Order: sequence, then C-alpha cells, then structure tokens
Amino acid sequence: MKQAYDVIVVGLGHAGSEAALACARMGLSTLALTLKRERAAVMSCNPAVGGTAKGHLVRELDALGGEMGRVADLTGTHFKTLNASKGPAVQATRVLCDRDAYARAMQAVLFNQPGLTVHEAEVSQVVAEGGRVAGVVLGDGTQVAARAVLLTTGTFLQALMHVGEKKEVGGRLGDEAARGLSDSLRALGFTLGRFKTGTPARLVRDSIDWAALAPQPGDFPPRPLSLRTKWARELTGADAAFPCQPAVTCALTYTTPETHRILRDNLHRSPLYQGEIVGRGPRYCPSLEDKVVRFSARERHLVFLEPEGPTSPLVYPAGLSTSLPADVQLDFLRTLPGLGAVEVARYGYAVEYDYAPPTQLHGTLETKRVEGLYFAGQLNGTSGYEEAAFQGLYAGIQAGLKVKGEPALELGRHEAHGAVLVDELVTRGVDEPFRMFTSRSEHRLRLREGNADLRLVRYGARVGLVGRELAERVEARERAVRGEVERLKRTGLAARLKRPEVTYASLARGAGEGWPELAADVVEEVEVEVKYEGYIVMAERAAAREAEAWDGWRIPGDFAYGGVRGLSAEAVEKLEKHRPGTVGQARRVPGLTPAAISLLLVALKREGLGEGARGGV
Repeated sequence: MKQAYDVIVVGLGHAGSEAALACARMGLSTLALTLKRERAAVMSCNPAVGGTAKGHLVRELDALGGEMGRVADLTGTHFKTLNASKGPAVQATRVLCDRDAYARAMQAVLFNQPGLTVHEAEVSQVVAEGGRVAGVVLGDGTQVAARAVLLTTGTFLQALMHVGEKKEVGGRLGDEAARGLSDSLRALGFTLGRFKTGTPARLVRDSIDWAALAPQPGDFPPRPLSLRTKWARELTGADAAFPCQPAVTCALTYTTPETHRILRDNLHRSPLYQGEIVGRGPRYCPSLEDKVVRFSARERHLVFLEPEGPTSPLVYPAGLSTSLPADVQLDFLRTLPGLGAVEVARYGYAVEYDYAPPTQLHGTLETKRVEGLYFAGQLNGTSGYEEAAFQGLYAGIQAGLKVKGEPALELGRHEAHGAVLVDELVTRGVDEPFRMFTSRSEHRLRLREGNADLRLVRYGARVGLVGRELAERVEARERAVRGEVERLKRTGLAARLKRPEVTYASLARGAGEGWPELAADVVEEVEVEVKYEGYIVMAERAAAREAEAWDGWRIPGDFAYGGVRGLSAEAVEKLEKHRPGTVGQARRVPGLTPAAISLLLVALKREGLGEGARGGV
C-alpha cells in the first residue's frame, strides 16, 4: 500500500465494489479499504439481484460500464421476469444467485483489476484541509493521502445487531462495526441519523418438506441482465452455456393464524417494540412482527423459499425478516406449511447503523461541506444492493472525472431511473430507508429495461467504462430500431401495429418476401416503441411542461432565503438545509407548501432571477 492515491474507496460492499472498479478502470490509482477482504461483495441479506425497478437500475448500471449485472448472470440460478403480464415499463428481471459464488466472482474481478489496491483496514478519520478532502487516517494511525475519497460504509457505522434481548456490536453477522468514522464526520459538520434493517433466519434445506409446497421454477429460456452476457451468447451461438450455474427451484409457502398468534404473544420480547431499536426501518420491507401488527386484518403473508445455491445447505425465506428471540423464531417458523420440522442454521437479526441524510450532497454525490468527498450506498439512507451499486458507480464516475479535471456526468431524470434515484435523494432527502420504484419517475414509460443500452451506453463510452466494440454494437441496434420504426410509419404499417391484436410477427407473416430480417431485441424494441408511442408522447409532454416551467428556473447557490418576505421560519430552514438548485427541486422538498413556493417565485422575480421560467407563477 502506497501513502498516496488518486482515489480512496472506504468499504467494499456493492456500492464500494462498483466505485472502486469505476475509478481504477478510468485510469486512476485507487485504494479500496475494507475490514475483511474475504467479505467483499457479500450478499448480506437476500441472495438475489434485480426485481421491480431494481432490475432497471442494474440494466442501467451495466450500460454505464458497471459490474453487478455480469456477475449476477455468471452466478445466477433462477431467472424470472416480474410483471410479465403487464406493460413493458414495469417488467423487470430478478436473478437469484449462488450467494457464495457471487461474492467469489466479484472478488476475483476486484482483486485482479489493474490500478486497484485492496487493503484490510478500518478508517477512523476523514482528513480535510481548507474545505477539501486530503485523505484518511487508518485505525493504526497511518495517514493515506488522496485527491478524492468515497465513503461506502453500508450498515457498519456504529452498527449494533439485535436478536431479542441480546445485543452485539457489528454491521453484519461475523463482521465488526466501524467505530470512529461517525465521530470524524460529525467533527467535519455532517449530520448523521439512525436507521435499521433486518434479515430473516437461514433454514436447513434438508429439513423442509418440499413436496408439500408449491414449486416456483425460473423462466426458460432465461434473460440475462448484462449486455456483455448477451453479446457473448451472440458471438458463441444460441446454445452457449447460460446460465453458468445449475438451476434451482424455489417454493412458495405462507404464514398462518397460528404464526400471527405467536408473534402477537411475543411482541413484548421484540427489541422493535421494546424501544431498544431507535432507528427507523424500511416501510416496504418491514419485519414480520411489524407486518402482523400493521396489517392485522390479513390472514396470511406469502413467503418465498430460495435456496442460496445449487449445493448450498441453506435456504433464504424471503418475507420473514425478524429480530425476535431465537426460541420465538423457531416456534413461528414451524407453523408454516412445509416447515413443520424445519431446523435453523442461523437466526434472523436486526441491525441499527448511522446514515448521513443525503440532502448534504450535490447531484454528483459529492458532499457540500467537503470538496472531493463522496457518499454512496446505504450511508445515504437507501436500502437494497441495486440502489447501492448504482450510487457507487455514479459516485465513482463523478470522482474520477473530477480528479481528471473533466466535466461531471449529468444524467437527467428523463434519461435513467438511476438519475431519479440520485435526484430524489439529494433533493427530497429520506426519513426512512429509501427504495426505488418505477412510479417515482415521471418518464417511466420511456425508461424501460429493454432500452437501457440505447439510453446510456454512450455515456459509459464517454467516461471510458464501455469499450468501443460494444458501443458500436449498441449504436447499430439503435439505428436498426430507428430505421424500422420510420419504415413502418412511412408505409402506414405503424398504425396497424398499434392495434392490440396485431404483432410485428403477424405483420411479417402477412407481408411475404422482402420483409427485413431483424434481431429479436430489435423487433422487441420496435414493437414497444410503436405500440406505446401515443402514451409516451403524452407522458413526455406533461413532463416537459413541468420541467420547462420549474426545472429550468435556477436558484443561485448563495440565495438568501431568510430575506424572502412572508416565508415561514420552517420553510427557510428547509430551503437552507436542502439548497435546491432549481425551483423544480424546491417544489420537491418535503413539507414545502405551494404558498411557500409562490413567495419564493415572487422573490426570485423581484431580484431579476425569473428569466429562466416558462410556466409563470
């Protein structure tokens, strides 16, 4: 390990892995610091990548040059397209992975990446000089200099694990907590909060009565997440070995009234209901005891039993996150169909940890207080591997560009769900662990999994993370799609294709000879573009009117909100805290009323700052 690097990445979870690889691949000397090398890129909770909106993020990350999608394909054991019967905007890929194989595959990429040094150490302090980051101090007192520092600390800051009445310091079972970094961040002026997350018990595979359960096989043929997987298959033939891992079959079970009775009778033993856990947990992934209380009218909750690998003895019961005592966990588990004699290899637990409210960041994920310091992942209050990975890649790209003296990468909300994710974080902030949904995007009809490459590969190529050959293949696909859509419109066939009962294949069959032979992914995109054009146009016009009226109206960074006549002290506090860059961002600040926005607009106009507006007051 040298004493100076271009970039230091602290933490090697899903965010840190993407950040470190991005910086190194951009030609920067990069140091990644982690508590344990063998725990890098470990799937701490569910052994899956993708899902609703999350699959979109992974496809976008992949198009920008990230690694998660490719590793998920390499280690995937169960591929599923969610919402397959719904519109293409909400269809999403989910890949169940071999948990151990995923970590090994990502570690192999990290440890063999030129320009990247991985070192075991705890970071106790971030060093800043004159408002700019200068490096970090390690637990043994060693100081390492850097031109940029990225913190991707996950759930490890001041982390505390709960299983019933028992407490243990640590950010993950078998791992320690990061103890000194929170104090260092507070000393630099950052505000920290407290969140919690949780994970279910791991079940012994052979103790489950699989014959009594409804099997849930994966899709065949499966759809890969990564462009590089797809390209490799095309180059080697359709019968190329994919997936690389043997397939597994999952199963479906559910909680029962007896399950719920046991949970209610033992709420007094739950650290969540005892007040021992002060951090707020994710609303969209609550603990089982919380679900039973909040949804008391529901007679059952579905549970998906997911093997952690083809040969793994462990099963992940998705939907059973809990921090109840071990004896209670075993009691309620054995009330589920198929689990009457189940054995538990590891009991579920909750983790409390420090996070930094992301309104303290610029849109590049660089902190406002310290230049050259970036936050990404669960440190920003998000939940989920995919949200973390996209942030890690995005922060890594931005840090790399800044160190190289190049302009930042500016992705708009109309270009990527990942851009929506970042904008929501830095503008609105979080009051609970943040999860991405397609409904958060006003451009969701345009931002589909199937066209992520068409939207974003050019940006990945620009920053040096996507190779020329792949970029040219995507450009060729884009030309083919555009050309065929134009041909269909020119010949009047587009109007026929818009009919629900008409498909591109049926048009081709009726046309006879002379019909162009196009790749399957081109045909799929053409059909979606034509059929949904009207809906997309309407949605885009509405979004454009919104953006033109508000997002184009910029607010100076030093604007004095305290001088706005009539603005309440609460509104001034929120605006000073968030420092929105545009009126559009100000409108998205939680708790700001329309009246407050009107007063702000009047003040901007009075100071001659209204020229950018298009929609009036």
